[in-house]
Amino acid sequence: MVKARPAAGGGRWVEISPERLRGWLDGFYGRHDGATEEGLLLTGVSNGDTARLHPPPGLADVAHVDALLSGLTRPPRIGLLLARKGAVAVGVAAGVDLVKSKVERFYVQGRTAAGGWSQQRYARRRTNQTAAAAQDAADIAARVLLPYVPGTPTEPADAIAALVCGGDRSMVEAVLADRRLQPLVPLRHPHLLEVPEPRLAVLQEAAVTARRVRIHLLP
Repeated sequence: MVKARPAAGGGRWVEISPERLRGWLDGFYGRHDGATEEGLLLTGVSNGDTARLHPPPGLADVAHVDALLSGLTRPPRIGLLLARKGAVAVGVAAGVDLVKSKVERFYVQGRTAAGGWSQQRYARRRTNQTAAAAQDAADIAARVLLPYVPGTPTEPADAIAALVCGGDRSMVEAVLADRRLQPLVPLRHPHLLEVPEPRLAVLQEAAVTARRVRIHLLP
């Protein structure tokens, strides 16, 4: 699967499923009469167009195209944390398959149009409900993900190589602020997935999305 969208600062982002990457690379070479490779940066011979490949989570250490293609054939396990104020979905994915997951919904009161004292009271209640939801989400993340942190008693092959987050950034940050989850912070991938309110189907789709190779194309 190939998805494209404009990139801030110019060019565009393309997301390629691992199974299609080799064919996409062949197409880039063909359209540009060949290309030079410098690490994960391709430069077209005919016009200087560039394509910088960004490996998916868990393969951040690959340094060149051949290593990336090899790594994609053995996808590492990753952790998933999708959070919004009304729900959280947490899972461990091996390839596109969830080996463990938990989804929970929370009640957080919507905004009110009332003014004055009543509005302040509703705002405080909403803040308290959001904090409680973040705490409950952290409890779930601890139960599901911490057994898979590298160095824990789990089998080394079962450990996650990266943590992929998605949803509302402020809610994700609130969940990961829990002291118990600090071992997950170094594993966090910088790209935040755009997802709707977390459900099991959304978590399953996130496992697929997280595997894609992101490519920044210029021009």
